[in-house]
Amino acid sequence: MIRLAGALLALMVQLSPGLAAPGRVVSLNLCADQLVLALADPGQIAALSPFATDRASSAAAEVAKAYPRTRGSAEEALALGADLVFLGPLDRMATSRLLDARGVQVERMAFPSSLDEAKTIIRRTARLLGHPERGEALAARLDAALQVTTGRVTALPYERRGYASGPRSMLGDAMERAGLAHAAPETGFGGFVSLERVVALRPDVLVLNDPPARVADQGSALLVHPALARLYPSERRISVPAVLTVCPGPGLVEAVELLAAGRAAAPR
Repeated sequence: MIRLAGALLALMVQLSPGLAAPGRVVSLNLCADQLVLALADPGQIAALSPFATDRASSAAAEVAKAYPRTRGSAEEALALGADLVFLGPLDRMATSRLLDARGVQVERMAFPSSLDEAKTIIRRTARLLGHPERGEALAARLDAALQVTTGRVTALPYERRGYASGPRSMLGDAMERAGLAHAAPETGFGGFVSLERVVALRPDVLVLNDPPARVADQGSALLVHPALARLYPSERRISVPAVLTVCPGPGLVEAVELLAAGRAAAPR
């Protein structure tokens, strides 16, 4: 009887339609694009979001060029025969309702604020795509990038107009896990830090995303201020493109590797 029950359970699992790998995946979300490209079989990908090939927005823009893109509508997803559609956490409510009404599985991809949350999203997405082992492998790559050496190095992520991602953001968490202590922990999820405050804090390094080579507008003027140029020459700056720290996926692995390498090379 036990063997029979086990056999019946195994059969039910095999026949469960909810566990079947989707054959027509459509992503209408920029972060989902990147995970689908990293975790799905090429033949599973029916289409990606309108911004999938935008190099300023996506860390997987070049890879995405090989796939069709939609304008972001439910009608397009239905015409493509989608059986799994990825959306953002709060966008396209009408699209979601229409797809639900047609029996299409809809997955809303959460926005992570830590590496642990990012790994949870990676693993869940891989399971939905029918490739859980790929999710585990990508999560393991993220862990492997966090090879911290001894010694304290303080860092401040600094962006246009003096905005600093806080320690409770995904960039802040990646910094901490890579061995970079946030110089302004009071910023929480993020906040503005004045130039005077930076000079007073005197962190060991600045973490910059896409630092400007010259003053292009008022937003970038602060980043090329003479005081920062004097205190933070190139060896005290870690450049991490913004597109790498927005979404979970291979781009985030690259961001952590850049942080870890910058931390190892930082002057003490």
